[in-house]
Amino acid sequence: MEKSKTTQFMTAVLIVSFVCIFVGLSGRFLYIQATGTVDNVSLKEWAEEKRASRYELAASRGAIYDKEGITLAYDRRTYRLYAVIDEKQTVHKDNPRHVEDVDHTAEVLAQHIDADESYIRERLLNGIEKNLTQVEFGLAGKELTIEQKEEIEALRLPGINFFEEAVRHYPNGLFASHVLGFAREEYIEAEDKHQTTGMIGIERKYDEYLQGEPGYVIYQRDFFKSKLLEANENVKSSYDGNDIYLTIDQKMQVLLEDTMSEVEKKYSPESMSAIIMHAKTGEVLALSNRPSFDPNNPKDVQNWYNDVISSPFEPGSTMKMFTWAAAIDAGVYDGTEQFQSGKYQINPVVDPVHDHNQGRGWGKIPFDEGFRRSSNVAASMLVWEKLGPETYYEYLQAFDLDKPTNIDLPGEIPGQILFSWPREKLSTSFGQGSTLTPIQQVKAATAIVNSGEMLQPYVVKKIIDPETEEVIIENERTVVSQPISEEAANETLQLLGDVVNSDDGTGRPYRLDAYTVGGKTGTAQIPDPEGGYLKGRENNVFSFLGVAPLDDPALIMFVSVTKPELANDEVGSKPVSYIFKNVMENSLHYLNIEPDKEEQRDSIAVTIPSLNGQPKAVKEQLEKLGLTVTVIGSGENIVASNMQEGDKAFARQRIILVTDKPKMPNIIGWSLRDVYQLAELLELNIETIGNGYVITQSIKKGTKLKQDDYLGVEFNLPNEQTKEE
Repeated sequence: MEKSKTTQFMTAVLIVSFVCIFVGLSGRFLYIQATGTVDNVSLKEWAEEKRASRYELAASRGAIYDKEGITLAYDRRTYRLYAVIDEKQTVHKDNPRHVEDVDHTAEVLAQHIDADESYIRERLLNGIEKNLTQVEFGLAGKELTIEQKEEIEALRLPGINFFEEAVRHYPNGLFASHVLGFAREEYIEAEDKHQTTGMIGIERKYDEYLQGEPGYVIYQRDFFKSKLLEANENVKSSYDGNDIYLTIDQKMQVLLEDTMSEVEKKYSPESMSAIIMHAKTGEVLALSNRPSFDPNNPKDVQNWYNDVISSPFEPGSTMKMFTWAAAIDAGVYDGTEQFQSGKYQINPVVDPVHDHNQGRGWGKIPFDEGFRRSSNVAASMLVWEKLGPETYYEYLQAFDLDKPTNIDLPGEIPGQILFSWPREKLSTSFGQGSTLTPIQQVKAATAIVNSGEMLQPYVVKKIIDPETEEVIIENERTVVSQPISEEAANETLQLLGDVVNSDDGTGRPYRLDAYTVGGKTGTAQIPDPEGGYLKGRENNVFSFLGVAPLDDPALIMFVSVTKPELANDEVGSKPVSYIFKNVMENSLHYLNIEPDKEEQRDSIAVTIPSLNGQPKAVKEQLEKLGLTVTVIGSGENIVASNMQEGDKAFARQRIILVTDKPKMPNIIGWSLRDVYQLAELLELNIETIGNGYVITQSIKKGTKLKQDDYLGVEFNLPNEQTKEE
């Protein structure tokens, strides 16, 4: 009886449990059927997602142009090779979608990409062994041209496919690299996508404007990922990034780069910086630093900083132009007043100030002569006895020498005015102790050449939408302040002219043949990490800030060279003046600025005539103009050139004439710029190593050339090559 009761109880429990489970499951099914969701997940959306495929519509990054519209950076379309190795991807045996024959595939691919047959085979077999769906082939399978892609597609190799991708390309190589910067592909983990991102320079500063907006296509597919006949496509269009036009002038930049490379080759300085600014507008027309780098291959960047805006240093005597301008504007300056040069001490406690000729000075001389001779004593006396330190500091602030210039480039690091102690107040007057950047000095100098109006320096001319041509940002001449009067500016400008054009001026080496120059020299000592300053005549920063033509300045140029290797009979101004004179004179000719000297040489900048005719005759015509000419091939017709009729060319500029039967020339000794121009004209696939001048070339002289031939070129500076040997 007791057993029967237990059996009945257990039966009841089972029945109740079954009913509960049944009711629960039924309720769950009814809920799912009614709502169409499971755990807040829509079954309809989940199903659509599972049977939908999506691919991205790429957007091009905006291009960067110089002020005349010459391309400096753009997205070059390339292709990345990959191989499908998963057998499940093949639906029908007659139409294989995976690699069937590994050996044959490796053998054939090796003939079309830069990889050995054994490497390709190993990649395929390793992928199969690891049960991967697909594999890629490293650098050998990247950046393929459309011609390479079409050649491989024509082979009809099962499982071999391509991704289209953009590679950022800089056609001028080592050219304004710290201005342009570079961009590279990065993986954005949060969005699970690859994106080209600016790292430095304009590419970084205006990354949000250059970035395009990719689109997509979503369509329905079957189990084998084939598109259905009624695929319900959903398309979102892509939008390319905005284009940026710089104030940089390509021809002036090339001239500056080539001249600095010559100085780098001859003097092996630790560093160099140079900037050319339009005196009337504040536009930066050229800017370069050494060490530099090729943005196409930025692996071995020695200096990430744009030294013109990011490397403050004790400026030395270029600072004196602002000291004299302040004294003149304050009404306390008399250029004819005599002072005792050589040594100056305000009291026994403060260290004395000495003139740069070991304190010998030049006896009793007027203050105007003190400026021409770059007297530290004269500068100190103007600040301490005439202006007063507090008034002088107010002028330093008025010239914005205590703050950044806000130039439209990333990474600006302004200098610092040291003005706490009496000796600091004295030394600042002649450029010691306190620090400035080149761009701070150039900005302040715009007040002297613009009747007291100080201009905002800028590098970006405008940003436009390439599709609508809408101007998004446009910069123009902007007066930020007026630190000195028109009269003070004009008088200071004339003093700068005396520095260069008087027989006792320190700026004599900077005279031009056709134009009158005004400017101020600087020899800045370099702090010793162990205290004091480095010793030795080469251990300085030699600089010059000059303007021309003097009566109506069109250009302002700053040049600095740090620790050059000088010959026994050379002084620090030698490499600096070589850069300034070559670039300033040629640039003024190029801009068609009327020379202001009666006795002048013929213009170095020449206008390219018509290039129609026989290559030999055209070559002779151009060489008579003083140009270096290289004819590519033995054809009878000129089909391309790096210069066009009406273009301006400089004396040392190489003119490349391509004939209808191109052959490889001997390019040993060519500059990086010339090689890139050659590769662009002949549509060669170029790879470069190093910087400087060509020391090896992969294609032998005289070899017939065709489109997309591979040209490997190694560069080096002669002094570096000697050190390695």
